[in-house]
Amino acid sequence: MTRRPQILTIESLEKFERVINRDFRPYDINMMVMPGTLEDKHKNCASIPALRRQFNLIYLLLGGEHDVRLGAEHTRLRDHDLVIVPENTVYASDHIRHCTGFCIHFKTEFLQALLQRPLSEEFPYFRMDAHHILGLSPSESKIIRQSFENIISEYQRFSPEKEYILRNLILILLLRVREIYRTHTKTIRQNTSRPEQLSTRFKQLVEKHFRTERTVSEYAARLGVTSGHLSDVVKKTTGRSPREVIQDMLFLESKVLLAATDKTLSEISEELNFQDLAHFSHFIKKKTGHFPQAFRKQLSV
Repeated sequence: MTRRPQILTIESLEKFERVINRDFRPYDINMMVMPGTLEDKHKNCASIPALRRQFNLIYLLLGGEHDVRLGAEHTRLRDHDLVIVPENTVYASDHIRHCTGFCIHFKTEFLQALLQRPLSEEFPYFRMDAHHILGLSPSESKIIRQSFENIISEYQRFSPEKEYILRNLILILLLRVREIYRTHTKTIRQNTSRPEQLSTRFKQLVEKHFRTERTVSEYAARLGVTSGHLSDVVKKTTGRSPREVIQDMLFLESKVLLAATDKTLSEISEELNFQDLAHFSHFIKKKTGHFPQAFRKQLSV
């Protein structure tokens, strides 16, 4: 059997610009940082397929229509939302229209010389279980916007000190975000009800264990509650049943493997712990109306 070449390999910023943003300008394949405006980055794309980047993303939405699938979350963003996507997090967007704002991709190693600890320890919003979408006030948004503008200005300027200055400007952005993040997480903890806390813990567990645990009862046992109680709480707080959350996460990962790897359908079925290829095919057919091979071809267009 001839193995199909990779459709997407989102391991370099250069390839992300070329494949996702459809920007065919020449870029250094080893570039470590890419700032820009959402107007520029989204001018050629109305959606982003499910993928994992091997670099970090932060963006500030100032206007327009933008939804986000981030792990087990699916959210429609609002003006002044700040989104943090740690490297290797499953991410997708189905609807992008007329967006304004700022964004930056960067590889963790670009900042390593300035850090005394791992990135997620210095800046806890890069942890996989952190809150990754922050609704900023206009004054907070203005502070973050200024940091982005400073980074973009330096990125576009020629200077023998450019790389060093960029590192420090990005560090300033991360420090500004950390300052705001601490305030927001304190407020979130104070204002989050017990049902919302349970629902959040459930979604975090799903992101970690969806490959091997598919039943509501398994997650209920981990959380020390009954399946009925978990179902009621998750449905009321998210509008989706626990089973739907699990199935959506499994489907999102399936899309990543179908679109971004050259693995065979059997290999993907095995990696996701389906009973066999027939069960995997049925799952994809039920979700999309197409069998996996046909759906894979759609993702490659």
